[in-house]
Amino acid sequence: MSTPTDPAVVYPGVAAFGSLAAALRAEVGGRLGVAAVRSSDSAPLLHATVASRLPYREPLRISAWQYERRWSIRGTEPSVGATLIDGTTDDLAEVAKAAWAWHDGEPLRGIRQAAPFVHLTGRFEVPDHDPARLAESLTRRLDHRFPESLSRGRPTKRTNEGPRSRAPPPAKGIRPRPDGPAWLARYRRGGPRLFLISDRLGTGVRGT
Repeated sequence: MSTPTDPAVVYPGVAAFGSLAAALRAEVGGRLGVAAVRSSDSAPLLHATVASRLPYREPLRISAWQYERRWSIRGTEPSVGATLIDGTTDDLAEVAKAAWAWHDGEPLRGIRQAAPFVHLTGRFEVPDHDPARLAESLTRRLDHRFPESLSRGRPTKRTNEGPRSRAPPPAKGIRPRPDGPAWLARYRRGGPRLFLISDRLGTGVRGT
Protein backbone atom coordinates (compact mmCIF):
# COMPACT_ATOMS: atom_id res chain seq x y z
CA MET A 1 0.00 0.00 0.00
CA SER A 2 1.42 3.37 -1.02
CA THR A 3 2.03 6.01 1.60
CA PRO A 4 -0.11 9.18 1.25
CA THR A 5 1.82 12.14 -0.08
CA ASP A 6 2.54 14.96 2.35
CA PRO A 7 -0.30 17.50 1.83
CA ALA A 8 2.19 20.35 2.06
CA VAL A 9 3.94 18.96 -1.04
CA VAL A 10 0.73 18.65 -3.08
CA TYR A 11 -0.76 21.95 -1.82
CA PRO A 12 2.13 24.34 -1.07
CA GLY A 13 -0.14 27.36 -1.55
CA VAL A 14 -2.60 26.10 1.05
CA ALA A 15 0.24 25.16 3.37
CA ALA A 16 1.51 28.75 3.20
CA PHE A 17 -1.76 29.86 4.87
CA GLY A 18 -1.62 27.08 7.44
CA SER A 19 -5.04 25.59 6.65
CA LEU A 20 -7.58 25.12 3.88
CA ALA A 21 -10.00 27.41 5.72
CA ALA A 22 -7.49 30.26 5.77
CA ALA A 23 -6.69 29.74 2.08
CA LEU A 24 -10.40 29.89 1.19
CA ARG A 25 -10.88 33.11 3.14
CA ALA A 26 -7.91 34.64 1.32
CA GLU A 27 -9.36 33.66 -2.07
CA VAL A 28 -12.54 35.67 -1.46
CA GLY A 29 -10.83 38.63 0.14
CA GLY A 30 -11.88 37.85 3.70
CA ARG A 31 -15.62 37.89 2.94
CA LEU A 32 -15.90 34.52 4.69
CA GLY A 33 -15.54 35.02 8.43
CA VAL A 34 -13.49 32.83 10.73
CA ALA A 35 -16.65 31.36 12.27
CA ALA A 36 -18.11 30.50 8.84
CA VAL A 37 -15.12 28.47 7.61
CA ARG A 38 -13.49 25.79 9.70
CA SER A 39 -10.74 23.32 8.91
CA SER A 40 -10.49 19.78 10.18
CA ASP A 41 -8.42 19.42 13.35
CA SER A 42 -6.83 16.21 12.10
CA ALA A 43 -6.13 17.33 8.50
CA PRO A 44 -6.33 21.14 8.27
CA LEU A 45 -4.76 21.26 4.80
CA LEU A 46 -7.19 18.74 3.33
CA HIS A 47 -10.65 19.33 4.78
CA ALA A 48 -12.87 22.31 5.58
CA THR A 49 -16.54 23.19 6.05
CA VAL A 50 -18.37 26.40 5.19
CA ALA A 51 -21.54 27.24 7.11
CA SER A 52 -24.52 28.85 5.39
CA ARG A 53 -26.69 31.72 6.54
CA LEU A 54 -29.72 29.61 5.58
CA PRO A 55 -30.90 27.25 8.35
CA TYR A 56 -32.03 24.63 5.83
CA ARG A 57 -28.49 24.10 4.49
CA GLU A 58 -25.83 21.97 6.11
CA PRO A 59 -22.24 23.29 6.04
CA LEU A 60 -20.61 22.81 2.66
CA ARG A 61 -17.96 20.09 2.84
CA ILE A 62 -14.70 20.65 0.97
CA SER A 63 -12.09 17.90 0.67
CA ALA A 64 -8.71 17.90 -1.08
CA TRP A 65 -7.42 14.82 -2.87
CA GLN A 66 -4.34 13.23 -1.35
CA TYR A 67 -2.37 12.28 -4.48
CA GLU A 68 -3.44 14.99 -6.93
CA ARG A 69 -4.11 18.72 -6.70
CA ARG A 70 -7.91 18.68 -6.80
CA TRP A 71 -10.82 19.55 -4.52
CA SER A 72 -14.32 18.08 -4.17
CA ILE A 73 -17.35 19.79 -2.64
CA ARG A 74 -20.68 18.50 -1.35
CA GLY A 75 -23.65 20.53 -0.12
CA THR A 76 -26.57 18.82 1.63
CA GLU A 77 -29.87 19.65 3.32
CA PRO A 78 -30.50 18.72 6.98
CA SER A 79 -33.81 16.84 6.89
CA VAL A 80 -32.59 13.63 5.24
CA GLY A 81 -29.00 14.58 4.40
CA ALA A 82 -29.62 14.52 0.65
CA THR A 83 -27.04 16.07 -1.64
CA LEU A 84 -28.09 19.30 -3.37
CA ILE A 85 -24.80 20.18 -5.10
CA ASP A 86 -21.43 18.55 -5.63
CA GLY A 87 -18.47 18.90 -7.95
CA THR A 88 -14.72 18.57 -8.47
CA THR A 89 -12.15 21.09 -9.69
CA ASP A 90 -8.43 21.81 -9.60
CA ASP A 91 -9.01 25.56 -9.14
CA LEU A 92 -9.16 26.70 -5.50
CA ALA A 93 -10.53 30.08 -6.57
CA GLU A 94 -13.58 28.33 -8.05
CA VAL A 95 -14.04 26.36 -4.83
CA ALA A 96 -13.96 29.62 -2.87
CA LYS A 97 -16.62 31.16 -5.17
CA ALA A 98 -18.91 28.19 -4.62
CA ALA A 99 -18.28 28.32 -0.88
CA TRP A 100 -19.08 32.03 -0.70
CA ALA A 101 -22.29 31.59 -2.73
CA TRP A 102 -23.39 28.68 -0.53
CA HIS A 103 -22.65 30.69 2.60
CA ASP A 104 -24.36 33.83 1.34
CA GLY A 105 -27.62 32.02 0.52
CA GLU A 106 -27.49 32.18 -3.26
CA PRO A 107 -30.04 29.93 -5.01
CA LEU A 108 -28.65 26.62 -6.20
CA ARG A 109 -28.58 27.74 -9.82
CA GLY A 110 -26.88 30.93 -8.71
CA ILE A 111 -24.12 28.87 -7.11
CA ARG A 112 -23.57 27.09 -10.41
CA GLN A 113 -23.45 30.42 -12.23
CA ALA A 114 -20.82 31.68 -9.80
CA ALA A 115 -18.77 28.46 -10.11
CA PRO A 116 -19.54 26.45 -13.28
CA PHE A 117 -17.86 23.29 -11.99
CA VAL A 118 -20.73 22.88 -9.52
CA HIS A 119 -23.11 20.05 -10.40
CA LEU A 120 -26.81 20.31 -9.48
CA THR A 121 -28.21 16.95 -8.42
CA GLY A 122 -31.79 17.83 -9.41
CA ARG A 123 -33.18 18.21 -5.90
CA PHE A 124 -34.66 21.50 -4.77
CA GLU A 125 -34.58 23.01 -1.28
CA VAL A 126 -37.57 22.69 1.08
CA PRO A 127 -37.17 25.40 3.76
CA ASP A 128 -40.14 24.22 5.86
CA HIS A 129 -39.21 20.49 5.56
CA ASP A 130 -42.72 19.67 4.31
CA PRO A 131 -42.85 15.86 3.76
CA ALA A 132 -44.82 16.11 0.52
CA ARG A 133 -42.40 18.64 -0.95
CA LEU A 134 -39.43 16.54 0.20
CA ALA A 135 -40.89 13.54 -1.61
CA GLU A 136 -41.41 15.64 -4.73
CA SER A 137 -37.82 16.84 -4.52
CA LEU A 138 -36.58 13.27 -4.37
CA THR A 139 -38.74 12.30 -7.35
CA ARG A 140 -37.34 15.16 -9.40
CA ARG A 141 -33.84 14.07 -8.51
CA LEU A 142 -34.59 10.55 -9.74
CA ASP A 143 -36.08 11.97 -12.95
CA HIS A 144 -32.90 14.03 -13.33
CA ARG A 145 -30.65 10.99 -12.87
CA PHE A 146 -32.68 8.35 -14.76
CA PRO A 147 -34.89 10.20 -17.29
CA GLU A 148 -34.88 7.47 -19.93
CA SER A 149 -35.44 4.49 -17.65
CA LEU A 150 -38.31 6.21 -15.82
CA SER A 151 -39.98 7.34 -19.03
CA ARG A 152 -39.90 3.75 -20.32
CA GLY A 153 -41.71 2.63 -17.17
CA ARG A 154 -44.60 5.07 -17.54
CA PRO A 155 -47.79 4.04 -19.37
CA THR A 156 -48.25 5.40 -22.88
CA LYS A 157 -50.45 8.47 -22.86
CA ARG A 158 -53.66 7.95 -24.79
CA THR A 159 -54.63 10.54 -27.37
CA ASN A 160 -57.48 10.87 -29.87
CA GLU A 161 -55.05 10.87 -32.77
CA GLY A 162 -53.13 7.66 -32.08
CA PRO A 163 -53.97 4.05 -31.29
CA ARG A 164 -54.94 3.16 -27.78
CA SER A 165 -52.23 1.65 -25.63
CA ARG A 166 -52.80 -1.94 -24.65
CA ALA A 167 -53.57 -2.59 -21.00
CA PRO A 168 -50.95 -4.64 -19.16
CA PRO A 169 -51.85 -8.27 -18.42
CA PRO A 170 -53.01 -9.10 -14.89
CA ALA A 171 -50.22 -9.74 -12.42
CA LYS A 172 -49.33 -13.38 -11.96
CA GLY A 173 -51.48 -15.05 -9.35
CA ILE A 174 -54.27 -12.39 -9.48
CA ARG A 175 -57.48 -13.08 -11.42
CA PRO A 176 -59.87 -10.17 -11.99
CA ARG A 177 -63.44 -10.75 -10.80
CA PRO A 178 -66.45 -8.63 -11.81
CA ASP A 179 -67.52 -8.35 -8.18
CA GLY A 180 -64.00 -8.15 -6.77
CA PRO A 181 -61.84 -5.20 -5.67
CA ALA A 182 -60.69 -2.50 -8.07
CA TRP A 183 -56.96 -2.15 -8.55
CA LEU A 184 -54.70 0.59 -9.83
CA ALA A 185 -51.46 -0.32 -11.60
CA ARG A 186 -48.62 2.11 -10.89
CA TYR A 187 -45.49 1.93 -12.95
CA ARG A 188 -42.12 2.39 -11.36
CA ARG A 189 -38.67 1.00 -11.99
CA GLY A 190 -38.80 -2.75 -11.71
CA GLY A 191 -42.28 -3.19 -13.23
CA PRO A 192 -45.93 -2.52 -12.31
CA ARG A 193 -47.19 -2.52 -8.76
CA LEU A 194 -50.85 -2.93 -7.81
CA PHE A 195 -52.64 -0.74 -5.29
CA LEU A 196 -56.16 -1.38 -3.96
CA ILE A 197 -58.54 1.46 -4.87
CA SER A 198 -61.83 0.22 -3.38
CA ASP A 199 -63.47 -2.94 -2.06
CA ARG A 200 -66.02 -2.99 -4.87
CA LEU A 201 -65.97 -1.63 -8.39
CA GLY A 202 -67.56 1.77 -8.67
CA THR A 203 -67.71 2.56 -4.98
CA GLY A 204 -65.22 5.39 -5.30
CA VAL A 205 -63.81 4.74 -1.83
CA ARG A 206 -59.98 4.85 -1.78
CA GLY A 207 -58.28 2.14 0.20
CA THR A 208 -54.67 1.01 0.73
